[in-house]
Amino acid sequence: MICLAPIAAVALAALSGNLDTWNSLMATVLPRYALTTLQLVIIVGIGTALIGTSTAWLVTTCAFPFRRTFEITLALPLAFPAYVLAYAYTDLLDFPGPLQTWLRSLTGWGPQDYWFPEVRSLGGAAAMLICVLYPYVYLLARAAFIRQSPTAYFAARTLGHTPWQAFIRVSMPMARPAIAGGVILALMETIADFGTVAHFGVQTFATGIYSAWFSMGDRMAASQLAMCLLTVALVFALLERAQRGLARRHPAGSRNETMVRHTLGGWRGAAAFLACALPVAVGFVVPLIVLMHMAIVSGKSPFTARYLDYVANSLTLASIAGVITVAAAIAVGFCARIAPSRAARFAAASAGIGYAIPGGVIAVGLLVPFAALDNAIDAWARGHLGLSTGLFFTGSIGLLIVAYAVRFIASALGAFDTGISGIKPNIDAAARTLGRSSGRMLIEVHLPLLRPSLLTALLIVFVDVMKELPATLIMRPFNFDTLAVQAYRLASDERLNEAALPSLMILAFGLLPVVLLCHTIGRSGRAATPLRTRSMAYLPSA
Repeated sequence: MICLAPIAAVALAALSGNLDTWNSLMATVLPRYALTTLQLVIIVGIGTALIGTSTAWLVTTCAFPFRRTFEITLALPLAFPAYVLAYAYTDLLDFPGPLQTWLRSLTGWGPQDYWFPEVRSLGGAAAMLICVLYPYVYLLARAAFIRQSPTAYFAARTLGHTPWQAFIRVSMPMARPAIAGGVILALMETIADFGTVAHFGVQTFATGIYSAWFSMGDRMAASQLAMCLLTVALVFALLERAQRGLARRHPAGSRNETMVRHTLGGWRGAAAFLACALPVAVGFVVPLIVLMHMAIVSGKSPFTARYLDYVANSLTLASIAGVITVAAAIAVGFCARIAPSRAARFAAASAGIGYAIPGGVIAVGLLVPFAALDNAIDAWARGHLGLSTGLFFTGSIGLLIVAYAVRFIASALGAFDTGISGIKPNIDAAARTLGRSSGRMLIEVHLPLLRPSLLTALLIVFVDVMKELPATLIMRPFNFDTLAVQAYRLASDERLNEAALPSLMILAFGLLPVVLLCHTIGRSGRAATPLRTRSMAYLPSA
């Protein structure tokens, strides 16, 4: 039920407000937030669908130079938080950056003599999000293409269709549920993004919530904006579940034959190579080089006491949140296994909805009721004891840990379900026959068998917490900064070179689940299971 608490709190806080606040929002910022968010969603949706689907098709069905390398490297941009990518490209493409400086020195042009795309714009934010989110579509589309039986494709080719026509008319329709599911997941990350749009000055619902809470001090407006964003997120969550169901009901046959890859030579091979190399270069290689150069120029060392504090804070939050979240996922998943009642199914569904709730919404949904509780306790203590209790909940990391658990328990539950689905029910029956209770069966039988899946879940939640920004920024205790918060603060002050060091440290942690994901896909790609059971269990948040 705690996963539904932020939703209920946001809804109650938003509906308890008067119409004056709603009318003020409608007359000022709400239309702008809605339009900008809609534009961002459309651009990111189209971009991720095109890049993810095309690259997945190329590496699955075609043979061209470095195809096997691209199977892995196309997933690497997933390691980058979008806001880190934004910092790198701001330094590279902004007016005082090296690219425009080199262009002016080469041509002798002045600022008024040429036009250059503005990176700090809606288009720039969309480009950053596309670069880091297309792997959602790529991974799920590739899994769908691998699962498809080639019989229908061969039949289309026999009837005179070109490879392109067979792809459009046969392979694409069969993979559409998985592709749509990947796009919807990318869109949920888009509406939840705060760091990228805030850095580029793009006003969306996510930035509006933060501005209303901190800049204007209007918690009612923040709650109502969070309600608007939550509504959009839940719509996407319902769509994703519907697409997941379609993917399971229409698996597109079994692979009784081996797909014969089309050998691409000459300009076709070069075109396929470029189509796969460009996303990897733009989404991983170039920003990595830029960040490393920025970090060297800044002269900052990661071993100073200040940075060691940031690392310690990040590791503390990530470790505690990881252990608690995985333990909660074990409890929910195991109860659904041994007692599949309506209540257990409802608990699992409620826990799984956390991935759809943006971090800013969770922060508002938890802070509003717990701040009221803190104030009530403090008022009672002042009246009866003559002292102030301060902030019990909202001033500690405990509530922040709860927010992380709500946000990321879906990933842990997905990894747990992946592992426990491989334990046959007769093992449970054998343990029962030997007199084991449910608790002892979990400890002595299931947990040893689930160790790889649980370690995977712990790693994913750990890295997701390391990268998380909006909830941490809103809910962190005073003087308790993490690597993500420090990178955001330095970038907000236009100290991009200094922001590179914490950004690189975040990236280093982000690479861990991506490497695990690539290893898992390489080991079991041809037996890929449906959406959110195997592939999505290993997808970290962008």
